[in-house]
Amino acid sequence: MSSQDAEALRLHESLKARLLSHLEKLVGDRDPYLAEGSHYLAQQYIQSQFAAVGTVTGHTFEVRSRQHHNWIVQLPAADPAATAPLIIGAHYDTVPGTPGADDNASGVAVLLELVCYLATQALPRPIWCVAFDMEEYGLLGSRAYARSLQAQNQSVHLMLSLEMLGYCDRTPHSQTYPSPLLAQVYPNRGDYIALVGNPSTLGKMRRLKKHIRQAGAACEYLPVPNRGQAIPATRQSDHASFWDCGYPALMVTDTAFLRNPHYHQPSDRLDTLDLDFMTHICRGLMAGLLAIG
Repeated sequence: MSSQDAEALRLHESLKARLLSHLEKLVGDRDPYLAEGSHYLAQQYIQSQFAAVGTVTGHTFEVRSRQHHNWIVQLPAADPAATAPLIIGAHYDTVPGTPGADDNASGVAVLLELVCYLATQALPRPIWCVAFDMEEYGLLGSRAYARSLQAQNQSVHLMLSLEMLGYCDRTPHSQTYPSPLLAQVYPNRGDYIALVGNPSTLGKMRRLKKHIRQAGAACEYLPVPNRGQAIPATRQSDHASFWDCGYPALMVTDTAFLRNPHYHQPSDRLDTLDLDFMTHICRGLMAGLLAIG
């Protein structure tokens, strides 16, 4: 092994270890009503990680006469003239009764590593990192947040939703699709990460795909028109709230129930995740997010 390969392996293993550390803190039932304690602890952990790189703010919204919180850290651009942010989000809640390792501790873990990395870079535009609550109750946290931005006439360069990034199945025919046409076009093995975006994100999806593949993960992308209405499965994460407000947005996902048999089950445990797969994806996003302008 060359010294360059050895260094690349060291960096990969170091990042994998950090992702595992985040997952160990986050995995567990995080339903805001039936698992309030672990839901609260997840918020505290996210806030502590965000606070290490910047000022943490809360976006409060109300559901059933109860306050809930999205947590945000804003990283400034190197150029003060750049004002439209790139928003990266992941939801931290779970459905009741599941530890939510893939859904969505995996997305939050990658978000936390992206925050740490991006805070050390000269950013071409502001990057706002958001941990959303109440996704499992109908995208309620992201909907409230997107609507608040829309009411303020806030422009958004791109919203990127990290939704289940840790499950990989290399078995033939392990990947299913919501339509026969997609099954004819895309791979039948569930061993890639998918990018799903509205048409205005097509160029960005292509660039992200390039960087994710260079980092060692297979990647496919799917542009969907009309806010994904023709393929409801493409709307099942927080990016759809931004689509509905007219913003460019895309989802990064392992395709959830189209691949993962543990989706919304008590078996969605840490030991079902492929940490090398997650690490390749995280490395690709680190490089790609700086390259999409």
